Amino acid sequence: MKHLLYAALAVTTAAAPMAASAQPYGDHDRRDDRRELRQDRRELRHDRREMREDRRELRYDRAHRDTWEHRPEWRTYRGARQGYWYAPGYGYYRVNPGWHRGNYWRRGAYVPPPYRHLYVQDWGYYGLRAPPPGYRWVYADGNFVLMALATGLIADVIINGY
Repeated sequence: MKHLLYAALAVTTAAAPMAASAQPYGDHDRRDDRRELRQDRRELRHDRREMREDRRELRYDRAHRDTWEHRPEWRTYRGARQGYWYAPGYGYYRVNPGWHRGNYWRRGAYVPPPYRHLYVQDWGYYGLRAPPPGYRWVYADGNFVLMALATGLIADVIINGY
């Protein structure tokens, strides 16, 4: 009986390395996983690049009518009109000679009450930075004006922005 037990132990000891070599190593699985992960990352970078390119195409460009003519806020635009300026999404407004001069729209001045409700809805489309809390971009005589909501104080101006 003892000899049978020793023989079984010897066979098991000899067969164990052969059985282990028949099994795939975990490294192969990990290598495949890493390869798939690298491929997924490449695809993600490619998708992000395409999204950035799409965003660039969606930007407003005054010189290229096709970048703005089909947007809803420009639907009522019928071209430049003498004595009027156009606020996208709001329509035409009569030019006030006192406010139209370039030196009126400057930091530290105040936005006149008639202009304070003409908010820019999609500031990213026009290439404007995000307004800080408590501020909004408004359309004013063809300019973009960053205004404090509470007071109407002008924090920034982009002259002839659109």
